[in-house]
Amino acid sequence: MSKSLLIFSLYFIANTIFAETKYAETSVDMELKKVSDHVYYVEGIPGIATDNEGFISNAGFIVTADGVVVFDTLGTPSLANNLVQKIKTITNQPIKKVVVSHFHADHIYGLQVFEELGAEIIAPYGAQKYIQSEAAASRLEERQFSLEPWVNENTYLVLPDTTIEKSTVFTLGGITFTINFMGKAHSDGDLTMLVEPDKVLFSGDLIFEGRLAFVGNADSKKWLETLIQLETEGLAALVPGHGAASDNPEKIIALTRSYLAHLRRVMGAGIEDFTPFDEVYANADWSKFKDLPAFDESNRVNAYQVYLSMEAELLEQ
Repeated sequence: MSKSLLIFSLYFIANTIFAETKYAETSVDMELKKVSDHVYYVEGIPGIATDNEGFISNAGFIVTADGVVVFDTLGTPSLANNLVQKIKTITNQPIKKVVVSHFHADHIYGLQVFEELGAEIIAPYGAQKYIQSEAAASRLEERQFSLEPWVNENTYLVLPDTTIEKSTVFTLGGITFTINFMGKAHSDGDLTMLVEPDKVLFSGDLIFEGRLAFVGNADSKKWLETLIQLETEGLAALVPGHGAASDNPEKIIALTRSYLAHLRRVMGAGIEDFTPFDEVYANADWSKFKDLPAFDESNRVNAYQVYLSMEAELLEQ
């Protein structure tokens, strides 16, 4: 073997090994589900953020004649890399755009995989502020510990190429997409995306199906109002941020909507009576929700956040 051929062979082997080992392997079962002619998604397993190797949220993609559009990127680069491999089983088209519903860790830590593929990253207004914040750095540091090796020292936060602060429409490969800017609801900025010809809506975490919603720093009042006003007439299917897609959108909206309404009703009554949070929580009826996945881990935290935010709303009146 000539020296030049040997060098080329070693280079090829090294790059092949690098490609295979760049992201830590996962053991999760990521089943690809077809929603419509152009739309596919993978469904995370119900749990808290660090369960199931971080695979707790959904991501989807739409295949067009001129490229692929991805919606959300899962909670680790390893999971995103798995998603890319799933996409390759369906199409050889390049991934052109990635739309991020909101900037919570379980939806954005896969972004670097798509950035490295050259995709345009589209995110809600305010994403840059979060990505450059101490809170974002602190969250990443925590996940580098709690989700290691799938989130590790090579995981980094990605700034969007385009931010959306009002509803917008784009077309790719003959498919029309409408991105709706929902403003502050579940997060500081939420997007939904409608795949027009298929009549499929990706809702992000405005909707949780089959598990308790995560409230975090959400504006529960605006979130509830958004769900009440969310237009579902004519939809063929809805893909939530967590849980199974459905051809009955109103049915899967109902769980998140009723939970937020219950939180606000119970906490609001306690605030009006000047009742301390611990007492309000202990006396509340949680029977409708207590058997849902993530209830034990999230419900008290959710309730306390709503209690504090409703106190603030009362002071602003």
